[in-house]
Amino acid sequence: MLGWDVDQISLKAARRMALAAQGFGRTRPEAPDRRHVRDLIRRLAVVQMDSVNVLTRTHYLPKFARLGAYSREALEAEAWGPRRSLFEYWGHEASLLPLETQPLLRWRMDRARDGAMWTGLARFGRERRDYIDGVLAEIERRGPVTGGDFATGPRGAPGWWEWSDGKRALEWLFWAGLITTKTRRGFERVYDLTERALPARILDLPTPTESDAQRELVRIAARTMGVATLADLRDVFRLPLAETRARVAELVEAGELTPVTVEGWRHTAWLSPGAHMPRKLSGDALLSPFDNLIWTRDRTERLFGVRVRLEIYTPAHKRTHGYYVLPFLQDEAITARVDLKADRKAGTLLVQAAWREPETAPDTPARLATELGRMAGWLGLERVEVVGRGDLAETLAEASSG
Repeated sequence: MLGWDVDQISLKAARRMALAAQGFGRTRPEAPDRRHVRDLIRRLAVVQMDSVNVLTRTHYLPKFARLGAYSREALEAEAWGPRRSLFEYWGHEASLLPLETQPLLRWRMDRARDGAMWTGLARFGRERRDYIDGVLAEIERRGPVTGGDFATGPRGAPGWWEWSDGKRALEWLFWAGLITTKTRRGFERVYDLTERALPARILDLPTPTESDAQRELVRIAARTMGVATLADLRDVFRLPLAETRARVAELVEAGELTPVTVEGWRHTAWLSPGAHMPRKLSGDALLSPFDNLIWTRDRTERLFGVRVRLEIYTPAHKRTHGYYVLPFLQDEAITARVDLKADRKAGTLLVQAAWREPETAPDTPARLATELGRMAGWLGLERVEVVGRGDLAETLAEASSG
């Protein structure tokens, strides 16, 4: 623990603890390798996935933010290679998680088989269970499959992304834990039976009770956040509210979580036993809109005083900051945000908008330009070009051309 009276902590202390818990403020390795990637994901506990590829897919970005220019192939080997350390499941949305987490989520898989999933998919499971069982038998007989192998049949209604019945069956089986991602081709999942896709050492681990598993998930969530409210802890693995509250109470009673008040926060927060508050943090990072540090929008506002909203699904004329907007973390503050796009044909990282934040500093444009240059190089792009709007665009363009 921290070694002093922690009944109340300042907002600055909470921010530093959160950043340290998330792996920021450390010197980036000179040559990040698979071990760095593996260790970082264990620290983060869960990495959200998303199909949007206007810059690069989001699961690659949190590692770049913390490690610098690592090889994306290193992450792919950990996620989908023959000696992988990660698996895919519904953690915080669709996610990559350490293999050792799989037993802690078996209760969710069991509940999914009883219908605890998206309403439409649960209804499909009730109405077409014979068909789903047939798809499972076909995978058992045939081996690894993709959604395209079951693409025939009635198409889904709007809102179902025009899924075929085969795709729905695969998603139901995935949620129920009966199949999992064996590998990916491009971004397309290749499914196989869980018992064939995951290592025996994981499958043979005992299945904890629901309450034991949830307690461990709350412990992990607390460790990855440093200091967190009940809502924050719940959100990491999207745990049920009542059960999260019960598990937190049990951990407080056991002395494993310490309740505190944080300056400016309306709700009680809890400290992880390993919470660490550096005297100072330094370093720059571009944060994916799905980065663990900022995925809880209310928490981001509480920690940094910045309102971050995902505008991908907002009509273009109603967007405030842009389509794929990355906040810029400068030392301990979010000082800017940029709407980025990789123009791969032109070899250019396009800054389609650049905006100041309340804590923008005189050196923000230069430091942001440097980090954009690093990102461009990591993505295999030759240059950065500021082409868009925003109250930071002009000075950022000058810094980027210097």
